[in-house]
Amino acid sequence: LGWLGKLKPAASSSYCVSAGKAGDQVMQNPQALAALQDRLDSITHSPCVMDSLPPPVRRRVKALKNLQVKSAHVEAKFYEEVHELERKYASLYQPLFDKRKAIVTGAVEPTDEECEWQSDHEDEELADELQNKASIEEKKEAETEGAAPENPKGIPEFWLTIFRSVDMLSDMLQEHDEPILRHLQDIKVIFSGPGEPMSFTLEFHFEPNNYFKNTVLTKVYKMKSEPDFEEPFSFEGPEIISCEGCEIDWHKGKDVTFKTIKKKQKHKGRGIIRTVTKQVPADSFFNFFNPIKVSPDSELDEDSELTLTTDFEIGHFFRERIVPRAVLYFTGEALEDDDSVCEYFLQQWSFCNEGFINFF
Repeated sequence: LGWLGKLKPAASSSYCVSAGKAGDQVMQNPQALAALQDRLDSITHSPCVMDSLPPPVRRRVKALKNLQVKSAHVEAKFYEEVHELERKYASLYQPLFDKRKAIVTGAVEPTDEECEWQSDHEDEELADELQNKASIEEKKEAETEGAAPENPKGIPEFWLTIFRSVDMLSDMLQEHDEPILRHLQDIKVIFSGPGEPMSFTLEFHFEPNNYFKNTVLTKVYKMKSEPDFEEPFSFEGPEIISCEGCEIDWHKGKDVTFKTIKKKQKHKGRGIIRTVTKQVPADSFFNFFNPIKVSPDSELDEDSELTLTTDFEIGHFFRERIVPRAVLYFTGEALEDDDSVCEYFLQQWSFCNEGFINFF
């Protein structure tokens, strides 16, 4: 996951979330499970190296472990400086992202020079255009008043298309979310300032709409870059430790995170049946802005831990992939790259006639 390869509370996930399907395939294969179990048994039952060493050598190994802890602290400083470098370069990227927003929303029309792009399939596309030119002209003549405009403003449904295309986001997306996300104009990543605790904020910018009054919805991810005192060797870089959403100021009757249900109740004494209405939580992408609240001293149950880990994973994916490469997710090219990574993980879990490929 880029420079920041660790997520809390669970261990780091793969670069491509879909790569988890590879593990599922292994778990469903009896031969794979048997080979994996044999490998784990051999690791579990093998004698500890330290126990086989003479006391003077064990003493020296302990010294090496102390050096390893110091190395982890140096690495933590390295990642702190990487964060500062990211913050510095964010200001250089931002004008490009601002131009992207202007083109997407139709505030700016790109010049002919800016639109020059030689695609791999351009020759094919040009041939198709020439071949279909006559039929296109005929269609234009036959267009009705209700037909979609030939030259709509900007790039309609730019971000919504990305949400639909990326599995991680489409899983969160509900049908009632889509009309709202059509008003999404931009997503920004804002890094914490100099001297501030390490964090980043996702900003979702919306045009005025009939659903809520906010023009910007935010999600803050707080991070730390220091080895754990009890498990210093587990340090692999900065980790997300908590997140905070924001309150959405919904217009009356427009809150898609709740739904109204009707329930029939029978009066115990009179036996009269009445219908009551009740507001209950509903699935929605906009629950993303109301994450689980965790106190430092509390322990999460398994479901809550999974929910929070997924939240961290999504926030990181927005930061590392979606925002920097939005146009490639819109066209689907970035999805092909992600699929290639998934194929790599599948290969690592594959089997050959000689048995299980050692992936550990």
